[in-house]
Amino acid sequence: MHHLIINKEEWDKALEKLLLSYTVFAPANNEFGQDYELLRPEDVSRIIYNKPKPATPLKTFFLPLKENVTTEPRHEKQRIIMGIPNCDIEGLGLPEEMYLNGEFDDLFFQRRRENTILIASDCLGIQEHCHCLSYGISPFTAGKADLALILLEDKMIIRVITEKGEDLIKNVSHLMPLTDNSILESIERKHQITEDLLKEKNKGLPDYATTGRLVKEAGPAIWKKYSSSCVSCGACTLICPTCTCFLLIDKPGFEKIRQTDACQYPGFQRVAGGEDELFELHKRFKNRYMCKYVWKPERFRSIACTGCGRCIEACIGRISKNELFMELV
Repeated sequence: MHHLIINKEEWDKALEKLLLSYTVFAPANNEFGQDYELLRPEDVSRIIYNKPKPATPLKTFFLPLKENVTTEPRHEKQRIIMGIPNCDIEGLGLPEEMYLNGEFDDLFFQRRRENTILIASDCLGIQEHCHCLSYGISPFTAGKADLALILLEDKMIIRVITEKGEDLIKNVSHLMPLTDNSILESIERKHQITEDLLKEKNKGLPDYATTGRLVKEAGPAIWKKYSSSCVSCGACTLICPTCTCFLLIDKPGFEKIRQTDACQYPGFQRVAGGEDELFELHKRFKNRYMCKYVWKPERFRSIACTGCGRCIEACIGRISKNELFMELV
């Protein structure tokens, strides 16, 4: 891993050139907040750097809400996804373990993953519900993205992480090695400020392993209390960076449609005979937390909750899982 530096003006010009060869998505502000947009040359100046976080989780680029899995995957131009917060970079680890497990690799997921260059954006600041650090995830990436960006005034600092990232920046002119230690020290200070904000904001929130133990031991009263305002909309699971449950729906012509499912939907676990272990709302509600903090850690190396806070922000019933966990401590 090494650092490069370029003037912001030259970086913008380089992005415009990359648009000729790549499909590029980057976060920008819209009427609803910050989210990824398909980049056009006139949009380069609108890109948001180092501010958490796009509304759409990264997983959506690899697992669409609905797709026909009986057709041959289309050949598409190589794509770049920019401005990814580290909570989403880490969140991609679990789908990768599930869909690229060696025994059965999902062809659609695999091709999209191989066809994508991931450019992270270090978070220099936090949102109200960010709590990645509580689960051992830094607000800046060091390993799983291909490149990482930090905008300091009129300079773009590029952290080169993988060979795929190295190959991409060969197409960028005016890059220089970063040799100024004062800039690196400034970056470290900004990283520390963000981590301090996260620590202060989430003081008392249990870590990932402790949360699993608390969830496993919790009685029905806490689940009934917090599920009382749940409307079973499924927003918490659909917006989650790691939830990937789906249905396979048969269509005429021997087609199969893979459609995203959510464990909070009524009938999620109903079988053909009508039996439904999760018929009661509070049981369905608890099931989500058992899956994330107990069952997934037993089967996978990757973390099943990255502390992005999107589930809290998306909840119609204004349910905060962090408040629930704090009550269990």
